[in-house]
Amino acid sequence: MDFKNITVAGSGVLGSQIAFQSAFHGFEVAVYDLNDEVLIRAKERFEVLKVNFKKDLKATDAEVDAAYDRLSFHTDLEAAVKKADFMIEAVPEVLDIKKEFYSNLAKVAPESTVFATNTSTMLPSTFAEHTGRPEKFLALHFANEIWRSNTAEIMGHGGTNETVFNKVVAFAEAIGMVALPLQKEQPGYILNSLLVPFLNSAQYLVVNGIADPETVDKTWMIATGAPKGPFAILDVIGINTPYHLSVARANAGDAEAAKVAEYLKTEFLDKGRHGVQNGKGFYDYPNPRFLDKDFLKS
Repeated sequence: MDFKNITVAGSGVLGSQIAFQSAFHGFEVAVYDLNDEVLIRAKERFEVLKVNFKKDLKATDAEVDAAYDRLSFHTDLEAAVKKADFMIEAVPEVLDIKKEFYSNLAKVAPESTVFATNTSTMLPSTFAEHTGRPEKFLALHFANEIWRSNTAEIMGHGGTNETVFNKVVAFAEAIGMVALPLQKEQPGYILNSLLVPFLNSAQYLVVNGIADPETVDKTWMIATGAPKGPFAILDVIGINTPYHLSVARANAGDAEAAKVAEYLKTEFLDKGRHGVQNGKGFYDYPNPRFLDKDFLKS
């Protein structure tokens, strides 16, 4: 394994998970975000992750404390990547934001640093030229709650160096992931090629007045035996992400997506309901309605 020092850019829901998972498996991890206020919220997420790792992985206090001690926090991008062998980007799913980030990163990162984007739906070739090192750039996508849903999809673009690709596969395995290499670019990789249409269909049912979120979730859970419905899944993902994706589709002319974006903004984000991360989304946590013993009854 050639990677020792990791930088994670973006300390939101998934960025914080990637950082802690990497630190838990022995890597030194620099966490970068825009300002101290955002990093304070990230530190709160890491405290929750400690609890989750102890509960779900039976990790000890000493193990999670050691993982936290391997984290450093930065608002200066150059300082954050100064020692980076591998940089994982988890900034918002907005193309212009990602392009600007990589343009700035290319100016300050060591020439040897490998870059990976955790984008959910965008192709790495879309902004590879902005990285200044397209041969050392690819996509590495994790499922939410990565300590339990331990998939890591690795997707290069036409210019990705094969040796770099293989190093990233090895890194994914080193942090406890099941590495899932893709043979060519695909928007949404494997997971989101399956999941996003499912979640979109659920949201369209609600914004078009067909059914409310609880009824949609109840239908899916009863009919398939799944432990969560689509709106419980959206809460885990965090409502910001589907909102940004809906805005992007709306800007491309999708009228249904525009309705979803407006619904998520006015009914949830504007009301401070961001999902599991802050305890309020389609459901209220830590005791959401879909876990009630009578939820699946008429």
